[in-house]
Amino acid sequence: MAKRKRLTPADPAILGTEPPVLETKSIGLPGGPAPIAQVAGDASASAALQELASEVKRAKDEGRMILDLPLTQIDAGYLVRDRMMAEEEELQILMDSLRRRGQQTPIEVVEIAPNAYGLISGWRRLTAFQRLFKESGDAKFAKIKALIRDPDTAEDAYVAMVEENEVRVGLSYYERARVTAKAIEQGIFPNERHALQVLFASASRARRSKIGSFLKLYHALDDDLSFAHVIPERLGMGLVKLVEEEPERIEALRGLLGVAPVPNSGAELHILESALKEANGESSLNWALDTSAEPAPKKSSSPVSQRNKAPLELVGACGKPVDMEYSDGVITLTGPGVTMAFRDRLQSWLNKSRDPS
Repeated sequence: MAKRKRLTPADPAILGTEPPVLETKSIGLPGGPAPIAQVAGDASASAALQELASEVKRAKDEGRMILDLPLTQIDAGYLVRDRMMAEEEELQILMDSLRRRGQQTPIEVVEIAPNAYGLISGWRRLTAFQRLFKESGDAKFAKIKALIRDPDTAEDAYVAMVEENEVRVGLSYYERARVTAKAIEQGIFPNERHALQVLFASASRARRSKIGSFLKLYHALDDDLSFAHVIPERLGMGLVKLVEEEPERIEALRGLLGVAPVPNSGAELHILESALKEANGESSLNWALDTSAEPAPKKSSSPVSQRNKAPLELVGACGKPVDMEYSDGVITLTGPGVTMAFRDRLQSWLNKSRDPS
């Protein structure tokens, strides 16, 4: 039988000591994670940053990010505006709202160059900001909130502009016709029919037809009108009929409008309405008469002047007044409204009065 070897007891001095610690070298910070964990963490952080940057870029490209853009970087004339002008009262209301509550709705722009943007929609808001900054110098009005759009074509940009105004405020028929014509002139659309179908795709066929009719009025009178955006539908359609059937009356109307600057929209509408009434035979000189005046006084045998007591109060060129003085069978017309165009118009009426046909 084999004899077992007897083991010697361990030395107590050895049992009471801590095991030696082996030193390791790390490429990370002292006491930091192991090399593989640190590399993995760095890669993960880098990937997260890249993903965030990509998402920010996508949001910007897709128009989901609102940016504060300096007013000086925005070209308001990038597109021919559909809205011809902003009514002062409405603009003041908008400015007051911006002062109190700030900008609630961003404008829409397209990036046309580095740090340069073309306005698509929001012309009234941009105009209000420009006015506020000019008046106050306040830095908070030096920038405006904007969404960057990326329309595929110029057609899409015009559609976005028109639709935004149609929904918010609504355009007059003349403004709709004007932007259609301007887009065609710039080569955005090949013809009127295509432009109307694209710009006003959501409108009824009857409405597109009326806009097409106002295009005729635009071509005939746009250079002579100062307040065309206020022309109501009925008056505009009546003038369109004159363009189609009596172009010589339109030429006379152009001459009347071109005599002097029209002071306001009311005066211009008065001229247009009076010309249409005369053409429709509703009154001979109704375009220049106020029929609410007092009846004519009885004729006097003495040569007493009837100045400023005339039965009819005349309105001449561009809505300017005309004084009429009557004395013993002689009528004298004076005042700022008496112009060459007024004389020619009066002479034409007198000739027609002598010719019953």
